[in-house]
Amino acid sequence: MAGDPAGPLRHRVIHTDAVDGRERYQLLTSLVVPRPIGWVSTRSASGVPNVAPFSFFSAVASSPMLVSLSIGTRGGVAKDSLRNILDQGAFCVNVVTEAQLEAMNRTAASLPPDDDEFAFAGLSVAEAETVDAPYVADCPAVLECEFHKHVDLGDSGGLVLGEVKGVRLDPELTIVEGSAFVDTQGLRPVGRLWGSAYTLLGEVRVLPRP
Repeated sequence: MAGDPAGPLRHRVIHTDAVDGRERYQLLTSLVVPRPIGWVSTRSASGVPNVAPFSFFSAVASSPMLVSLSIGTRGGVAKDSLRNILDQGAFCVNVVTEAQLEAMNRTAASLPPDDDEFAFAGLSVAEAETVDAPYVADCPAVLECEFHKHVDLGDSGGLVLGEVKGVRLDPELTIVEGSAFVDTQGLRPVGRLWGSAYTLLGEVRVLPRP
């Protein structure tokens, strides 16, 4: 009942300062769902291509077109993707589709910095047109991004803002007539849930705005 004073007492309130980092991560990633996956491809200073998935990824703005990417640390050291972005100033975000789910999962493996994740996962690599970065060659939708800004998050790593300089689309994708919307049902994107769980597109409901 609206206004029922007993209502809030039914909830369990977890004070985030009272739980450890692992529990905060588990709570956050099981409640902020589904999350788009930023399948990020970069190149190291020595020329080694890298591709890895990150689910702390989001659209930020359309003019200029900006996306955000939160990249954590491993053992207190910046992950390869963050270091490559800061060194090279460019990256691509490959949109993970149902057909590429297993390949994307393989690229989540922890490999030495000089190992090529494209080769490890059996992926073909191609070169972006608008920025100096590789992308997954058979990915149907790719955002070609130029480094825009970095926010140091301390032990949590860093938040990267990238400006999308090019949008690469497979010609078989459908653009909704009279717009620039890419038809989601044709794209078949994958969303991240918690742990090892992912969600596929499922039913799409269209509700006109009031």
